[in-house]
Amino acid sequence: MTLLTTARRSGGKAGGPAHRPAHRHRHRPTDHGAWFLVLPALIPILLLSVGPLLYGIVLAFTDAQSGRTRATQWVGTLNFRDLLHDTLFWESFRIGLVWAVGVTVPQFLLALGLALLLDQRLRLRWLARALAIVPWAMPEVVVGIMWRLVYHPDAGILNETLRDLGLGGGRDWLSGLATALPAVVLVGVWAGMPQTTVALLAGLQNTPRELHEAAALDGAGAWRRFRTVTWPALRPVALAITALNFIWNINAFALVYVLTGGGPGGRTRLPMLFAYEEAFRYGQFGYAAAMGCVLVAVISVLLAVHLASRLKGDE
Repeated sequence: MTLLTTARRSGGKAGGPAHRPAHRHRHRPTDHGAWFLVLPALIPILLLSVGPLLYGIVLAFTDAQSGRTRATQWVGTLNFRDLLHDTLFWESFRIGLVWAVGVTVPQFLLALGLALLLDQRLRLRWLARALAIVPWAMPEVVVGIMWRLVYHPDAGILNETLRDLGLGGGRDWLSGLATALPAVVLVGVWAGMPQTTVALLAGLQNTPRELHEAAALDGAGAWRRFRTVTWPALRPVALAITALNFIWNINAFALVYVLTGGGPGGRTRLPMLFAYEEAFRYGQFGYAAAMGCVLVAVISVLLAVHLASRLKGDE
């Protein structure tokens, strides 16, 4: 009886190896837990970013206007064809590029100098670092109102200082055709410099001190140490923050709107201001949506070129 039981368990042969049932294919269960972790961040992005973007793209192919009683009609690419011949839009686009470059380049150079200074072992360095990020903590509307007071032709601190120095005064900086854009660019540099400084300072602190000490022992001066040690380590951070600053600046709206409203004579009318006026002043929602699509396409191309150059550099 014992041998028969053993033979049955071993596949019919007494003393043989035990028979193992065929392995069944098991489907790997899907991990649904990850989706529940992503959903709190994904839902606001879909509702507040992707949804309005898709709606704006659809709106760009219609003749949507404010205050209309009849239904919105599909017009195809008519808005984009009109946009190609709109000299005011392309002029605003040129002003936007001048603004973006004029703010981004000085912003980076000044922030780099400030980051290098704040990276030194100075007394009250913590206080200097705290004061350096004050403009970043202020809303753009507050910054615009503050600088309107600075530029005020009669009671502004800038004109008062010029009068005390005997250099004249009383100039309306934000209303002059020649001074409005440079004055606004200066405010943009001041308001955006702290975030660039923080990013560059973080990159500097990640640079090993031993490399600087070794270069100093080899007789390298300050400029050579910066060129051979600091800049190679800082370059990825610098490229990333410069690209982000350019995108943010070309999309600027609130700061310039509070300062000048796009004037005088359209000298500070950035593309986003132009699209805003078309939509909410003249009620041309479809045409304004087409402007937004063009801006998104241009920024996407610039971002793709930047990422391609970054990947090529990494290789």
